[in-house]
Amino acid sequence: MANVANRGRRFSNTRNIALSTWLSTLFILSGFFISTNSALSESGTDLPHSPRQANTLQLSGKPAGGTADHSKFLILQQDFKSGPEVTKACLACHTEAADQVQHTLHWKWEVKNEATGQTLGKRTVINAFCGNVASNEPRCTSCHAGYGWEDMRKAPPSEPEAVDCLVCHADTALYSKYPTKAGHPLYEPIEVNGKTIMPPDLAKAAQSVTNPQRQNCGSCHYYGGGGDGVKHGDLDSSLDHPDVALDVHMNKDGLNMACTACHSGSGHQWPGSRYHTEAKPTTKTVEGKDTKSAKMRKVDQMASLMEPTASCESCHSNRPHEDDELIGIKLNDHTDTVACQTCHIPEFARGGVATKTLWDWSTAGKLKDGKPFKIMDEHGHPSYMSEKGNFEYGEDVIPHYAWFNGETTWTLLDDKIDPTKVVEINALGGSATDGKSRIWPFKQMLSRQPYDMEKNQLVYNHVYGKDDTALWTNFNWDTSVPAAMDFVGKEFSGKLGFVDTHMYWPITHMVAPKEGAVKCTECHSKQSRLAGITGIYMPGRDNFKWLDWIGYAAFGLTVLGVLLHGLLRILFRNRNNEA
Repeated sequence: MANVANRGRRFSNTRNIALSTWLSTLFILSGFFISTNSALSESGTDLPHSPRQANTLQLSGKPAGGTADHSKFLILQQDFKSGPEVTKACLACHTEAADQVQHTLHWKWEVKNEATGQTLGKRTVINAFCGNVASNEPRCTSCHAGYGWEDMRKAPPSEPEAVDCLVCHADTALYSKYPTKAGHPLYEPIEVNGKTIMPPDLAKAAQSVTNPQRQNCGSCHYYGGGGDGVKHGDLDSSLDHPDVALDVHMNKDGLNMACTACHSGSGHQWPGSRYHTEAKPTTKTVEGKDTKSAKMRKVDQMASLMEPTASCESCHSNRPHEDDELIGIKLNDHTDTVACQTCHIPEFARGGVATKTLWDWSTAGKLKDGKPFKIMDEHGHPSYMSEKGNFEYGEDVIPHYAWFNGETTWTLLDDKIDPTKVVEINALGGSATDGKSRIWPFKQMLSRQPYDMEKNQLVYNHVYGKDDTALWTNFNWDTSVPAAMDFVGKEFSGKLGFVDTHMYWPITHMVAPKEGAVKCTECHSKQSRLAGITGIYMPGRDNFKWLDWIGYAAFGLTVLGVLLHGLLRILFRNRNNEA
């Protein structure tokens, strides 16, 4: 009950707030929202520490650079024939690294959701982009942190040498995986569309290793869903060298933070997975200090506070704005109810790379003169592909906002759906009254996906391969879905339909400088960004007639009191003059 009362006091949440509190609030608001909107919108979280010249290397969870120059190691100065050979050389010194990696989500692609009991991860979930990994392994596992995982029905390779050290640690200009080799790079030159593609020099790549840089993480995370910026919306190649307007933390001329500055874990465990989101972080301490209220702002002190999940509060506390003035106090009162990202990431896909907002699989498979074709939109993005169907893209996209408590419930292969409604691929948990939720920003991906019309279940689809059932080769739904379902040992009735789906991606990157934060009037207005948020009363957006009349009366009495006071002063001054 105390928590609910506190929420109401801080966010004007309910009708049963004491009249005296409302009157005092209205007296403040009558001038506050009019005169200080601009100042409020410009007030934001301080940077973890003062901007400085960028290092050659991006600032990692540990100081950039390290203590070893790997180009001097004799064991790395050999003619490597494969990625696993490089890993074997790495393990001669880093004896525990492979075992650590093989116990991570990056390796297993599987995690147990303790709150829902579901088994999640790329290995099992259905997504609103390419659908599923199973039956499409050589293409999808090009982003696995290892070599040679070719069957989702089996665990990933257990050999230590199967771990790919280079993908996270080598200079990305010297090393990359090949898109269809199940995690391997090229080992021999190949011809593609008349162009020769050369394999990487594995020795040079091995000698270049250092702390992971944004380009290392981005080599997979930027390009999820089939292209640059397609999936997340707040992760794309524009973050390799962003200016301050795009991201204050990654600004190439400022903090120049690597991904691991925030996703700073230990034992190769990287906090910050969407499967483990702490929507309203609990108190954490470092050296005996409570970081919910203390302003702990040095990156090198934060590593232990980023586990089990990375959060803004780990560095900035839950009272990031200055408490010595009314603006800061009011903004800090919002943090119980509003996630930092909601105000400080006004739009996503802001760096000039468009993100996919709609994918309609139902139109895939069309041919022109017996051949696949592609249609481009006015911005140069494909609006139709025979392999994949219709698309829509967006830039500078305003997020979808929702109450979120950190929990998601996924629609998996065996779950029943209602095809008359939009299917939530990962339904968001949370409400205004559970005490655990805050208003969060998301990319809401719209899609139209295949399902079994008789069983009312989503289905897997076999898209990649040169066999006669792969959709991208043969453009035939009637063979691709049965092939995928047979591959994983699931029944398919043969009655294929398509259903509308939503999928949600938390927006946490592309943090704008405080001058670019969401302005108060963008939420506290009739055309509010938060129009879909229920369960709270928001001044400027909502109105209750009786409350409005109390406000009008309070304001009128205030004006009347000022006028009467002025009149009395004039009258008594004249009387004193006569005396």
